[in-house]
Amino acid sequence: MAEHPKTMTFNLSPREMEALIEQLALEHDMSKTAVLRQALRAYQYLHRRVMEGERIILSGDAQRAMEFVGPGFGEDLRYPSPQKTEVDHA
Repeated sequence: MAEHPKTMTFNLSPREMEALIEQLALEHDMSKTAVLRQALRAYQYLHRRVMEGERIILSGDAQRAMEFVGPGFGEDLRYPSPQKTEVDHA
């Protein structure tokens, strides 16, 4: 029996759509759907490697790295993240 594709709605602002999806689609001669599929595969690949103990080194400061990969990257998504506590730096 053939598997039927599932549909997902992905809402982006017009600015995000142009800057993120449409630009990459044009640069790589891909459909917007193909761009999203490839991005998800790359994220899954990197996430799996981090969960297996590998390190991914990004040049630049921690803020730039966070902007690149997003919060929560490398955390086991099957379990809730521990609550972060604020540390007094006085």
